Amino acid sequence: MTLAVVYSRGRSGIEAPLVTVEVHVSNGLPALNIVGLPETAVKESKDRVRGAIINSRFEFPMQRITINLAPADLPKEGGRFDLAIALGILAASSQIPKNALDQYECIGELSLGGELRPITGALPVAIHSRDANRQLILPVASAAEAALINDAQLLPASHLLEVCAHLTGKQLINPQVTCQTIEPSIYAIDFADVHGQFHVKRAMEIAAAGAHNLLMLGPPGTGKSMLAARLPTILPELTEQQAQETAAIASISDHGLEIKHWRQPPFRAPHHTASAAALVGGGSNPKPGEISLSHNGALFLDELPEFDRKVLEVLREPLETGHITISRANRQADFPAKFQLIAAMNPCPCGYLGDASGRCRCTTDQVLRYRNKISGPLLDRIDMHLEVPRVSLDVLRKGSTEGEERSATIRDRVIAAREIAFNRCGKTNSALTAVEVKQHCQLSDQGHQLLEQALEKFGLSHRAYHRILKLARTIADLAGSPQIEIKHLSEAISYRKLDRTVKSN
Repeated sequence: MTLAVVYSRGRSGIEAPLVTVEVHVSNGLPALNIVGLPETAVKESKDRVRGAIINSRFEFPMQRITINLAPADLPKEGGRFDLAIALGILAASSQIPKNALDQYECIGELSLGGELRPITGALPVAIHSRDANRQLILPVASAAEAALINDAQLLPASHLLEVCAHLTGKQLINPQVTCQTIEPSIYAIDFADVHGQFHVKRAMEIAAAGAHNLLMLGPPGTGKSMLAARLPTILPELTEQQAQETAAIASISDHGLEIKHWRQPPFRAPHHTASAAALVGGGSNPKPGEISLSHNGALFLDELPEFDRKVLEVLREPLETGHITISRANRQADFPAKFQLIAAMNPCPCGYLGDASGRCRCTTDQVLRYRNKISGPLLDRIDMHLEVPRVSLDVLRKGSTEGEERSATIRDRVIAAREIAFNRCGKTNSALTAVEVKQHCQLSDQGHQLLEQALEKFGLSHRAYHRILKLARTIADLAGSPQIEIKHLSEAISYRKLDRTVKSN
């Protein structure tokens, strides 16, 4: 027979669907055709493969070669199929044995000299090949990333000749040992660097413990960005499943994966000029955006009103659902986007409303117009709104971290509170459903009265009602209390600053 079958993997979102590379060599005028919805980079692989085969001292068949990439309705992109195509041609022309190919999956781009170059998305490929119980032949440069997956059978190679020698049994490739070494999280920044602002640090501790969304409101230079940048220092390490989800997204993106710190929760801070596609993902071949790159971590939006309103509105659905679906004419991609939103803004256009310096000259209409750049539905999805005032000169004069609580101390409390939440319902408090809120966030009669009074006074929505209950549950967990007490509920209500401000205006 002149037909050979080689298994490879494509890319669809963060998935790596199986692609069967069928190579048929027949008599006729010399030609090489690739079918199966290949994109330009895949069509160009015919020239790369021809050069790699010839320069590896194999014979390129001077016959009619037809290559089918199945399934035919899955778009194929990139140079990841080069190795599988080359092996299929060599097997179909009887230069390497066909019977050994069934137990392998092959992926990698070839140079004209036959060297294997790295590909994006090696981690999702390793997950799916492990689940299919096949060995994965991949470039050496991509092996470290794939080795993060336990029980994956990896065979890293640097040249086409190495792969052929392994398949013929002349010289076997040494398997890559999977390793999930976790380096301790060492940060150059610490919460102790921030002097004063104790109530803001308390709010960020609560936000970290329950994965709650947070909006900071204050004049320029009061430490909003400084505090937000230190949030990762108090977040717990990701679980293995969370780390694999987050690493898979980073693997298929243009940013790449930092293997040493793959268990650290991501922290993304896009500029306010970012487009909607940059924030949620997009493109003709959909790629993940900032909300997906911050999956299981935090997304910091500084100068929130400066973002285009249409850009901010696309955050509403993923904030509720935890994923984003990007639809195009010929494909659809679904990316996870379970992120914690941390935002900062000035209180008015000039930034000094309510500041002791008295520099603000903004009118009420200007302030309202500025704040209305953030829609009510989006603001309603943010659990905590708090003011960040200017610290006194006495606090600044200290010039040391003496008396300031360090991130490690806060992080221990955050981890303890999260363990309580996970032992109770298997998730963070911010992710509780309406049914779980009724079950785990029960109030006394006095607590119900207090919350109902707040709803009527501030005009809060039913969504805000549930978010206050979730926030109170987190505050109670930090205090080690099995029940939500009045003081926990009162503190949770106090973090709805903008609701009160909008009502008073």
